[in-house]
Amino acid sequence: MDITTQSPAPPPPAEKTAGGTVTRPGDKIFSGLSRGSGILLLVIMAAIALFLTVRAVNAISKDHGNFLTTFEWNASATPPVFGIAVLAYGTVVSSIIALILAVPVSVGIALFISHYAPRKLATPISFVIDLLAAVPSIIYGLWGALFLVPHLVGLNKWLNEYLGWTVVFKSSNPEAARSLFTVGILLAIMILPIITNVSREVFNQVPRMHEEAALALGATRWETIRLSVLPFARSGIISATMLGLGRALGETMAVATVLSASPILSIHILDPVGGTFSQNIVAKFGEADEFGRDALIASGLVLFVITLLVNGAARAIIARRKEYSGANA
Repeated sequence: MDITTQSPAPPPPAEKTAGGTVTRPGDKIFSGLSRGSGILLLVIMAAIALFLTVRAVNAISKDHGNFLTTFEWNASATPPVFGIAVLAYGTVVSSIIALILAVPVSVGIALFISHYAPRKLATPISFVIDLLAAVPSIIYGLWGALFLVPHLVGLNKWLNEYLGWTVVFKSSNPEAARSLFTVGILLAIMILPIITNVSREVFNQVPRMHEEAALALGATRWETIRLSVLPFARSGIISATMLGLGRALGETMAVATVLSASPILSIHILDPVGGTFSQNIVAKFGEADEFGRDALIASGLVLFVITLLVNGAARAIIARRKEYSGANA
């Protein structure tokens, strides 16, 4: 019996582009989908910006205070008077406190997981970090209000007594722990999993040959990390930090649960005054009328612009030098 074999179907014909590059139908479909996804993202961002701008212009045009410098927020008054000075200050200060506390700890945990801890210990630690990232923000807020705030009273008193000369840690009421400092600590705990996970993945991508070469030259473990790992991962650490900053800038429920908002701007971060954009929006939105919602949307537009500027600055830092861009960005 003759057994005939059927040859496989030939692949679809390839086409040559104007530059002579050979392309297949699958490549053209994938390229079109990728380009369409990018365009869709730009359209969504533009639609959000347009919506915020239109509603914000309507509110700002009727504001009888200076929108950028007024401390008070009373959009329901006659005439309405509101401004973002206190909100912008509180948002930026609490986020900076969170970064100062979270970044060194996150990078240290990431280095421990990737270069120091044995696998049997690194795996459960990584699992716990992932669980922290999955905890809802309202849970952090409840924990902060019921546990963190009471336990920070002693720390506030100590800072006021021994570091009050710095003005920043001076407080007229150190027993009231609902302050921007408390918010910064809570935000640091919330952004720690994000920075840790991204930094850990970047550290794991460091070429093994770089580390082996440093060890072969007689470098210690820390010298290897300082000379080979950290320079390679610097752009990734910056990206992780910016991701954490974006989370801190826009956090709402946790901040609203912990912070007692007050239209007072103070450089004393232990004083129970101040507020943030997101906290003010969630606190005032339920009782606001249509014009009041437009005013809150105006403050949301400012937060939107700040977030874009932060991400743009991060990209500029990464792209400033060639070794921080490209595959490492």
